[in-house]
Amino acid sequence: MKKHDLIGVSSNFSGYSQIIDLYHRFKNWEYGEIDLSIQEWFDANLCSALGSVLDELSEDFKIIRISAEGRTREILQKNSFLSHYGYPSIEDRYHTTLQYIKLKPPETRFFSNYIITNLLKRPEMPTMSRALTKKIYESIFEIFANAQIHSESDFIYVCGQFYPQKHKLIFTIADNGIGFKNKINRRFKSNLTAVQAIRWAIQDGHSTKTDIPGGIGLAILKDFITLNKGMLQIVSNEGFYQKDEQSEFFSYFPDPFPGTVVTVEFRTDDPRSYSLASEKNERG
Repeated sequence: MKKHDLIGVSSNFSGYSQIIDLYHRFKNWEYGEIDLSIQEWFDANLCSALGSVLDELSEDFKIIRISAEGRTREILQKNSFLSHYGYPSIEDRYHTTLQYIKLKPPETRFFSNYIITNLLKRPEMPTMSRALTKKIYESIFEIFANAQIHSESDFIYVCGQFYPQKHKLIFTIADNGIGFKNKINRRFKSNLTAVQAIRWAIQDGHSTKTDIPGGIGLAILKDFITLNKGMLQIVSNEGFYQKDEQSEFFSYFPDPFPGTVVTVEFRTDDPRSYSLASEKNERG
């Protein structure tokens, strides 16, 4: 048995680095037991990324055991993440968790219902017109669709968390597929780095599809969170991207994440109402 600690994992470069380090420490180790201890804190939305990595590791006959204590354990039982590792689920009386689920790529209807019910219809979401809500839904669904069609992933992982005192609603989707870099380079016979591939993916209208119109779904989310003062993060292969209220930056991890993670943070204390520019033109 080998032990590994995750300590104070938040939705930032350092937090993703810990999950990546976990994967690379054990990826070539076979037929053993991993005793994973989650200490101090773990952002619940990152269960998507962690679940993806642990499934990758367990494919090589590894046994994963997880321990967590206190508030962190309680939240990870409420969102059902720990139920995959022998813990009972507990009731979320205050409805702050968005359940951890792993979907097979064909399960589009389940994902659609999840996004509508657990995210877009939450009363904490910023006020948006029906047309803009539909556009945000399409953008999030497009991320799932691209993972479904191109990532070569066995599962797609979804989770989220509402932080009432911080006025944040955070949603994370992850897959264990080939990543943006490999996907784009194969499609266009190019040689982009991981960061260059993310730069390409966040441009409006860019798509690796050959038979279906539409982009990867990230551009409109990027535009919206800029106005909402939220945050967008992308981890793909060794590339990292973050857009928040203060800055926009790209970076590289020393080792690649085995797939792609997209995290969207909405500010829930935003008093403004949002609609599409085309709606304003029609009214004007």
